[in-house]
Amino acid sequence: MTTHERELFDPVDLCTPDGDRLAAAARGWSRTPLHRANLHGHHGRNKRWDYWAVLAGDLVVSAVYADIDHLGLIDVWWADIPSGDDGGASAVVASDAVSLPERCGTVPLTLAHPDLDIAMTDDGTGTRLTATWREPDGRAGALDVAVALPPGHESLNVVIPWDDEVFTFTSKHQARPATGTLEVGDRRWVVGGSGGDAWGVLDVGRGRWPSTITWNWGSGAGRAGDHVVGLNVGARWTEGTGFTENGFVVDGVLTKIGRELRWDYDWDDPMAPWRISDPEGQLDVTLTPRYDKHSRSGRDDGRGSETHQVFGTFAGSVRTDDGRTVTFDALQGFAEEVRHRGW
Repeated sequence: MTTHERELFDPVDLCTPDGDRLAAAARGWSRTPLHRANLHGHHGRNKRWDYWAVLAGDLVVSAVYADIDHLGLIDVWWADIPSGDDGGASAVVASDAVSLPERCGTVPLTLAHPDLDIAMTDDGTGTRLTATWREPDGRAGALDVAVALPPGHESLNVVIPWDDEVFTFTSKHQARPATGTLEVGDRRWVVGGSGGDAWGVLDVGRGRWPSTITWNWGSGAGRAGDHVVGLNVGARWTEGTGFTENGFVVDGVLTKIGRELRWDYDWDDPMAPWRISDPEGQLDVTLTPRYDKHSRSGRDDGRGSETHQVFGTFAGSVRTDDGRTVTFDALQGFAEEVRHRGW
């Protein structure tokens, strides 16, 4: 085992019975989602979201369903990497218009809005992502992708405790096979199958966050010889908490890394390589970017955020808990830095 962190094996409440503070028993990580996010009170501090990314070769797609207490957000975004074309739609709604369950994946997430109709629906075989919208130029958009959950496929689930009042549960799912289509106007992309390998990435968040924070997150998936590898790496936001979101899956089995990783990259030159490494050598990967999704938002009161999320391919190696070293040179993936001030 490569982590000092406590592994959980049974369902547990995230908060104390009144929903006010982090429950002591919730501190830990697990290979399947076990936490019930019984967040109550503290209006304006609670953040709940499901974020999906689909990595499909030259195509990337994301879908968001979120409640950040002040408001709700639904969003679909896509980019064709070789051409640089991108698009999608989003809608800001009242927070009570969206509803996310205490246990992720247990109820459909749906919303019909004039700008975007979206649904994330789980069953025993995986998750189906569907959406319809209009691009700014009037073209119709439609997404229909099934992200499989193979039997026994493990995920990285962990509580990050800044303190007993500010904390979050995150569930990260990697290397889940995806198939389906994206249509925009008269263009049609095949996801998975005849379109080549495609992978779903899920980021679930349930918790209370600091008002100002910077974080790194990265994900990758693909084939390495006879193996399927999925990466989940982070930095900055977990420092000093005693827990990390670092780990990887090989053929559906998770190796959890409890150490903080080193990230080497240049914020001012995001298209240069991003290297992410474990000081003890269990993971060493370099992302070569192909596309930078740069976004910036701000308000008169100083709140806002800026993000570089770069998509490309990972090369490098990982070493599993049982001592196997798996090398690869073309995992699909992304890495990001987000600088956020105020919710």
